[in-house]
Amino acid sequence: MARVPALRATAYFVRTYARTWRASIMTTFVNPTLYLLAMGVGLGSFIDKSANHAVLGHLSYLQFVAPALAASAAATTAASESMFPVMGAIKWQKTYYAMLATPLRVGDVLAGHLIWIAARIATAVGSYLIVMAAFGATASFESIAILPVGLLTGTAFAAPLAAFAATQDTDGSFSLMFRLGVVPLFLFSGVFFPLSQLPVGLRVIAYVTPLWHGVDLCRRLATGTVTAPGLAGHLAYLVGVTAAGLLAARITYRRRLLV
Repeated sequence: MARVPALRATAYFVRTYARTWRASIMTTFVNPTLYLLAMGVGLGSFIDKSANHAVLGHLSYLQFVAPALAASAAATTAASESMFPVMGAIKWQKTYYAMLATPLRVGDVLAGHLIWIAARIATAVGSYLIVMAAFGATASFESIAILPVGLLTGTAFAAPLAAFAATQDTDGSFSLMFRLGVVPLFLFSGVFFPLSQLPVGLRVIAYVTPLWHGVDLCRRLATGTVTAPGLAGHLAYLVGVTAAGLLAARITYRRRLLV
């Protein structure tokens, strides 16, 4: 750890979570179970009886929605962990400033926190994978790749949102971000129904969001229908958004913390 300064910052968040993990461990597995029971099994039993399965790619509704929920869990976890906690570390607890009083640099603080956020995203996606396997919603060995793809989907949200959070003086904009950004993406990025059911204008908007790329790729991995060009395109997009977010975060963190 001494050779990687960023991990010193990560260690702080690990130790903090070690005191509070019991409060979240139940929801980590309960939420995926309830979502898949309600949406995949409950609602799915009605949809499977009445829907045109060609619209769903000849999948049961459980197979259609389960991998998409794993991708959306990555996005929502990333949003939750990269807005209020970042502001708290800057303005309320001033954790970042305490870290910068040590030999750590701004880049180390940023990287250390994002590593911790990535760990939280991986936990959320991993819990969905376990529950999906229990429900029989993983029809392909490629399903295991949902974990790194979900992690990349989450970082495509976490890095830009951390960059944004570092510019804010109050938390009022975070609630607005959830209401007008995260929640609409959750509803209209192909998680619960194919994008072909949306008007063309909304479809185009969905195609340029990170969540749709994560949802589509996770679904194709779970069903064994991923192609090399599709894989490359989705990964390139998600990596590009993450890289742009990291660059923006380095700029906003330096402007905010080096004063």
